[in-house]
Amino acid sequence: MDTGSRKENASKQGARAPFRFNRNGKGSSRIALLLFCSLVLLYLILPVLVIVPMSFSSARFLTFPPPSLSLRWYQEYLGNAAWMQATRVTLTVALLTVLIATPLGIASAYAISQSKLRIMRMIHLTLMLPLVVPIIITAVGIFFVYARIGLIATLSGLVLANVMLALPYVVTSVIAGLQSFDATQEMVARSLGMGRLRSFFVVTLPQIKASVVTGSIFAFISAMDETVVGLFISGGQYQPLTKRMFTALRDEIDPTIAAISTLMTAASFLLVLIASTRQKKNA
Repeated sequence: MDTGSRKENASKQGARAPFRFNRNGKGSSRIALLLFCSLVLLYLILPVLVIVPMSFSSARFLTFPPPSLSLRWYQEYLGNAAWMQATRVTLTVALLTVLIATPLGIASAYAISQSKLRIMRMIHLTLMLPLVVPIIITAVGIFFVYARIGLIATLSGLVLANVMLALPYVVTSVIAGLQSFDATQEMVARSLGMGRLRSFFVVTLPQIKASVVTGSIFAFISAMDETVVGLFISGGQYQPLTKRMFTALRDEIDPTIAAISTLMTAASFLLVLIASTRQKKNA
């Protein structure tokens, strides 16, 4: 009996050995993947870890680490009329971009998700082009078009360009929301006498509002952070903050740039956090 039980135990241990090897292999793979992802994230946030302390520096020029801490450059930014004018232009353009791009994106996403026509696929691909075409090519194209129709250095020109660049974010977000929505609910509402437009606003839109808000937030961030197109088509009193920062970097480098970058990064991070929180609540 003892000999038989020992053989049985040995055979069980032998059978378990490959399983243990696989588990160890999976554990090593997970550790390697975690390490790789950590290094990528560190690489992405490293500029922020450098810029933020520099924005609180008391030194006259950009130095790291800062010799001492001060709010001097935030006060310089808030007290400078030129910086405030650029900030107002940026916020105005971003808000107008959201107000225009959001309804256009919702309508486009709804039409693309509801239609089975092949042309809708082409329209969808066309709307996604700003994410695919290099931004410098897009900026040059917009510049030559605006030069012909007189929209260079105008607020409307900045808004229209940013609407084009923000539309892909709204369309993608809303389409994702519509794919998780049960379309039969809207069909039932229409069968009970509601019109198509009213059924969309009463039944569909409330259930995809998280996706709409997310798309709007990313449209705002896109318009607020856009630099390359602004360098080509903005000017005069309608210079966004990003172009003003680029011009200041050419003329004189001081920690005011770091202070503005910190504020813009914090605003973008806060908006993304809000969008993520709303998505989790509605999941």
